This record gives sequence, structure tokens and C-alpha cells, in this order.
Amino acid sequence: MDIKALAYVRIESTAPSRWETFATEVMGMVVAPQHRWGDNLYLKLDDYAYRYCIVPGQQDQFLCAGWELGGPEAWEQALAELDAAGVDYRRGSDEEAQERNVAAFVSLRDPGGQLLELCLQPRLDYLPLLPKVPVSGFVTGYHGDMGLGHIAMATPCLAETRSFYVDLLGFGQTDYLTVPIPGEERPHGLHFLHCANPRHHSLALYEDSQPHPGNLVHLMAEVQSMDDLGRFTDRVHETGTRVITGMGRHTNDQMVSMYVETPAGFALEYGFDGVQIDWRHYTPTESTTTSHWGHRWGQG
Repeated sequence: MDIKALAYVRIESTAPSRWETFATEVMGMVVAPQHRWGDNLYLKLDDYAYRYCIVPGQQDQFLCAGWELGGPEAWEQALAELDAAGVDYRRGSDEEAQERNVAAFVSLRDPGGQLLELCLQPRLDYLPLLPKVPVSGFVTGYHGDMGLGHIAMATPCLAETRSFYVDLLGFGQTDYLTVPIPGEERPHGLHFLHCANPRHHSLALYEDSQPHPGNLVHLMAEVQSMDDLGRFTDRVHETGTRVITGMGRHTNDQMVSMYVETPAGFALEYGFDGVQIDWRHYTPTESTTTSHWGHRWGQG
């Protein structure tokens, strides 16, 4: 399949106003000025009409990621490949597609049980980002073609889930990391997978059968300058946002970042300076450490 990028995320919230405050006053996103649907909250960070959809509900949790296919031919090919593999999926109705602001979508589950959506032609509004707080912009590529960032999610069946995304959905392997876990004999595995864009990874799969806060490990947003990241750290402390890890630089994607808690309970990685890769000249790697420096737990 030709999956282009991470197009959108859908998050259930018991209090969408908390997400509006967090996104606009801490992250530097804006409420989408054009796209509206019911009581949903749509948040924008680049040329796309929105990137985060916050759905009012009974829980605070990550619902699903929307993965953008590379056009009508890629859409038809993807459906044919799902049919050939015998994978169950549901076609979204026209009304559901309008709510997502896409031409069409299907929903399905990976082997670990996580819901995902494959979508065709999310619409762009090209409106300028006018945030409440000083942010020069987010790194999403030319007109957003690198996607909104990445997600990292846990799965109880790492090998099967990795095969689903690589062998069926067409993701590429970037890196495999072994993470030592205190008190456990065997380190946990972490696969970093990329789409058809230069971002180091759009999806990370973490081997863990235990539930994670908000049904996700973390969601990443990348900004354009070190000053953007530094001002974010100031806003985190000014607003009392819980720090999960202080600033550090990762080994494999070179991202300088920090992790904070979102209103859903899962982490947000807010970063700068992630590497971009020409996949024609790349060999997948295996790593044994997460960071060159920093990323200390609970230290801002």
C-alpha cells in the first residue's frame, strides 16, 4: 500500500475544553476556523483544515489514527489488498467522511486491537496559523505531506502487529530498539516504522500488554525552532502541566524534545530538529539506547 502520512488523530474527551486550553495555550495550535461538526473540537497546526479531532465522550482516551493514502489509485489498491488478505474493514458513510473532512475512509483493527482508519484526500484550507502563544510553526512538510507528527502505541503482540503494518499496509522499517525494563529479565522491543515521507517514523510500536494512560504511549508534534521548544517549556511550567520527562535528544531520530501529560493521560512529545531521511539510501538499524542525553523522568 502507498500510505503517505499520519493525517489526523481522533481523541475522546470527557471535557473537550481542557483540550482546547492545552492545545491553544500550551502547544500553540488553533481551533480550526472553518471545519465544524456537531460538538467535536477540531484543532489545526498547518495547511490541513484540522489535525486533531476531539470527540466528546465518557472516557479520556485515544480513539484512532487516520492514515492518508497517496491518491485514488492508491485507495483502490489498498481496498483490493485488504480484500485479498481477508481483512475485515468497514467503509465509512458519506456523512462520516464529511465529519472527518475526507473524500472517503475505511476503519479496521490491527492485531493488537487498536482501531485505525485509512483515508482518501483530507482537505486543506491553507489558512495561516495564528496561535495565541509564540510558535513559529510546526514541521509537517510541504503543505503537510509529512503528516502531523508520529504516534507511539503499545501492543501485546509485537511481531504480529509489526507484520500487519509492514507486510500489509506497506510501512517501512526504520529502527528496532530494545528497551531494558527495571525488574524484568527481558528487554521490551520497540519498532520504528515510516510512511512514504522523510519523517524518521510516523508510527512506533512498543511491546507491552499492560494498559497505558489514555490508550496510547505518546503523540508527537515537531516545531520549527529551538526557541519554540524553549518557550513551550516555559508555558508547561507556567500552566502547571505535568512533566513526564525533561528535555533530551533521542539517538535514532535525533529529536530534541520533552514529554508532558495531555488531558487524555497519555504523553505528548514536543520536539525540534528531527532527522529527515532519503529512504533510497537507508539501511534499517537496531539500537540499544533511547537518548544521547536527558529525557530524565519527572525532571523539567
